[in-house]
Amino acid sequence: MFLRKQSSGFYLAGLIAIAVLGFVSVQNARAQSTDLTGIAHVALRVNDLQKSQAFYKTLGYEEAFSFTDNGRVSVSYVKVNDRQFIELIPRSNDSQPGGILHTCFEVADIEALHRAYVERGLQPTEPKKARAGNLLFVMHGPDNQLLEYTQYMPDSLHSQSRGKHLLQNRVSTHMVEATTPVHDLAAERSYYTGKLAFKGAGSDGNEMYIAGNSGDKVQLQLDTPTAKPRVVFAVENVGQAAKELRGRGLKVQKSRHAVSVTDPDGAVLVFAAGHGA
Repeated sequence: MFLRKQSSGFYLAGLIAIAVLGFVSVQNARAQSTDLTGIAHVALRVNDLQKSQAFYKTLGYEEAFSFTDNGRVSVSYVKVNDRQFIELIPRSNDSQPGGILHTCFEVADIEALHRAYVERGLQPTEPKKARAGNLLFVMHGPDNQLLEYTQYMPDSLHSQSRGKHLLQNRVSTHMVEATTPVHDLAAERSYYTGKLAFKGAGSDGNEMYIAGNSGDKVQLQLDTPTAKPRVVFAVENVGQAAKELRGRGLKVQKSRHAVSVTDPDGAVLVFAAGHGA
C-alpha cells in the first residue's frame, strides 16, 4: 500500500514538473522571439507637403490622418493598406536631412520583443503609447540610425482608419522593402543578422528579410551624396503597372522585373513582381 501511494506521489510530482518546465519553456520562447509582423511605415522627409501628397495620391495612396503643431501639419499619414503607411514629414528648415528618416516595423507583442532585444544586449526605449494611440519603442543602430517598432492598438487612429482611405486605383497594395542609409555596411550587416535576427536575401548580403515570416525586407544602402532612397512595392504584372503609371502622367523607368518612378524629393518608388503581390 505504501509503495502504491509513493508511486502515485512520484507520478504526480513528475506531471507537475513537466507542466512547470513546459510553462517555463513557452514563456522563455515567447520572451526571446524577435519575429516581426512586417513593415508598418516608412517615414520620408519632404520639401513641399502638398506636392508630395498630390504625387502619392496619383499612385492611389490617400491621407488617412495627420497631426498639426503650431498651426502647421507636422506629419501626414498616407495609406498603402490597413497595416502600412507612408509618413510624409515636411522639412521645417534646410538643415534637416531628407530621404528616408526611419522604417517602422509592426510587432504582435511589443513587450515580448522588448524583452528579447534586452536579452540580446540591445537598449530599446520602454514601450509607450504614442500620439496616434499605438504602443511604440525605438532604438538606434550602429550608425545611430533610428529603428522604430509598433503594436497597433484597437483604439488608435491607425485602427480607426481600417477599411477607409483605400482607393481603388492603388498601383500596389503592399509595401515590401525600404532602404536604410548606413556608413559601415559590414558592421550593419552583422548587427541586423546577429542582433535583430534578419536573414540575407541577396548575394551581397545587404538585402535582408526582416525577422519572422512576412517576407518584407530592408536593404542597407551606403550613405553617399548620390544615393537615392528606395521603397519597393509588390505588383502582379509589371507591364500593367507601367501602363497605369504612364497613364497617370508619370515618367517611368523600366528594368527587367520592375518599373520605377521618382517622387518630388528624389525617392525612387519601385514596383516589382515576385515580392508577394
